[in-house]
Amino acid sequence: MLNKSIVRLAIPVAAGALLLTACSDDGDGGGGGGDTYKIAYQGPLSGQNVALGENMENGVQLAIKEANESGEYDFTIEYVPADDQGAEGQATSAAQSAIDDQDVMAVVGPAFSGPTFVAAPLYGQAGLATVSSSATNPTITEEGFPTFLRAVPNDNAQGGAMARFLAEQDGVESVMVIDDVTPYGEGLADVAMAELEAAGLQAQQESVPADTVDYGSAARTVTSANVDALIYAGYYEALGPFATRLAEAGFEGIGISGDGSNDDEFINLAGDASEGWYLTCPCTDATAEEATQDFADRYQEEYGEAPGTYSAESYDVANMIIQTIAGLDGDVNRQAVYEALASGEYEGLTKTFSFTDTGEFENESIFLYQVEEGVRGYVGNVDELVGG
Repeated sequence: MLNKSIVRLAIPVAAGALLLTACSDDGDGGGGGGDTYKIAYQGPLSGQNVALGENMENGVQLAIKEANESGEYDFTIEYVPADDQGAEGQATSAAQSAIDDQDVMAVVGPAFSGPTFVAAPLYGQAGLATVSSSATNPTITEEGFPTFLRAVPNDNAQGGAMARFLAEQDGVESVMVIDDVTPYGEGLADVAMAELEAAGLQAQQESVPADTVDYGSAARTVTSANVDALIYAGYYEALGPFATRLAEAGFEGIGISGDGSNDDEFINLAGDASEGWYLTCPCTDATAEEATQDFADRYQEEYGEAPGTYSAESYDVANMIIQTIAGLDGDVNRQAVYEALASGEYEGLTKTFSFTDTGEFENESIFLYQVEEGVRGYVGNVDELVGG
């Protein structure tokens, strides 16, 4: 077992063979000169869920830009995109593009759980650390992927938070859980079902594939069940049309979904049908917390919009990797970077990052959002809201 050490500006060199040392004598002109090391981001940079991917990519790129401009480092960081479209079928080629670039020392991502199951074994074989700020399927860390680290609470925490919140709402006795037949959706739905039953609520589960063309039948299934609340475990591009059909079918219960739907694109797709929906996320609102306000202002200035879901967390992960590289005092290679990340503790803007022996994140805070008057507003920490 690797002993944990607190990381601020440097991390002690971890034991291990020096493999794949990155070397580029010249920087790109925007950094501190010296060697050049690369950080990749794997996630949906095109396709239906691109908004979620761009939120995270922007956070990573801002961290890299600020590090290069800070003058604090004697090396330069470059960014490498690895677009998997949020799809398992694109995960292998995306991961291989990062692996084949020998100057890539770590990867932020994969963003989604499905691609993570495909890509993590490849990263493990290459000895390349992959630190996901958003892949939440609970079983990922049970697979024994050798270089995977999760920098976010998993869906055991998120599903439990959904159940606790609904159990505290007046008049909620029965809940339907619908998953989108993806690894993310099925994992979240299974946890939510177990937690709802543990909370004493009547729960039933249905599956509706994410590529469903017309959600009319699914909406009628919900309304005919006469449930008091609905949990949708899936992504915003499917929840948008589903919520529209639910409104048309007359569903009046509480609607709640997870981090895969926690994006303004849900509102754009669903319009008025998004009103009142709750959204959970292991991510805070960077514009609402004092610790992240300066980051939110810089992000707004850089991209012309407020930070989105997992923007701040991805910024933190990228900075953790950069400071890890700095702490290796020039002896930078993939194995050393992974071991230092896995054994360290890093105080970020959003949370303190540390990992168990299996790569699991050691924090379980879940936050609640709600759409009101067409705006996705931050409500707060679920445990604080329900008094637990």
